[in-house]
Amino acid sequence: MITLHSFGPVFGVMDASPFVVKVDLFLRAAQLEYNVKVGAGYLKKSPKGKLPFIVDDGEKIGDSAFILEHLKSKYHIDLDSHLTEQERATSYLINKSIEENLYWCLVYSRWADDKTWPIAKEAFFAGVPFPVSAIVPSIIRKGVIKNLHGQGISRHSHDEVLQITDKSLSALSVLLGENSYFFGDKISTCDVSAYAILCQFYLVDYTSEFNALAQKYGNLKAYCERIQSEYYAS
Repeated sequence: MITLHSFGPVFGVMDASPFVVKVDLFLRAAQLEYNVKVGAGYLKKSPKGKLPFIVDDGEKIGDSAFILEHLKSKYHIDLDSHLTEQERATSYLINKSIEENLYWCLVYSRWADDKTWPIAKEAFFAGVPFPVSAIVPSIIRKGVIKNLHGQGISRHSHDEVLQITDKSLSALSVLLGENSYFFGDKISTCDVSAYAILCQFYLVDYTSEFNALAQKYGNLKAYCERIQSEYYAS
């Protein structure tokens, strides 16, 4: 049995981490049996100090990209069998753009945006007892903002980060067009990565400037709702 270690449901989606959602959706699309263990405490047991990671027959695998490669190889899963070689290359580059660009805009929107931070703080640190709750969130936030500065996104102004977010969403909207999925009418690895980040803008239960900005791309919203209905409807 495969066990996926996650932070847990928050904001109305199965996890606030797109990388956890990515692995979870892949497992669902591949129809592999698995269970989920929830808790930030599992970070201490992760082989790379991050979530998600999986345990598969006693073997620990960290990092969503390597997790997917492991699952594809061991269980002979190919969600991209209907893609051409060129489409596979395009899929890889879309995935990299999402995870190296749009992801950081999402992190900025939750941790660096003073308007959204109180919402994120309440969600991420719910249940943390006082006085830890009065100290730890601000310490972790400073660390995240430092990472955002090192990555580069927080060196831009708030409006510039919104512009970067808009350009990414606009490009994804154009690429999706009227398709059900990015490469036609069947889900692929590209969709696993795309939904994982887009659901954080479209399906969450809080409002921010970034989520409001996303609403103008109706096909992306419908895309998230379609996958949510197909793979997450109870």
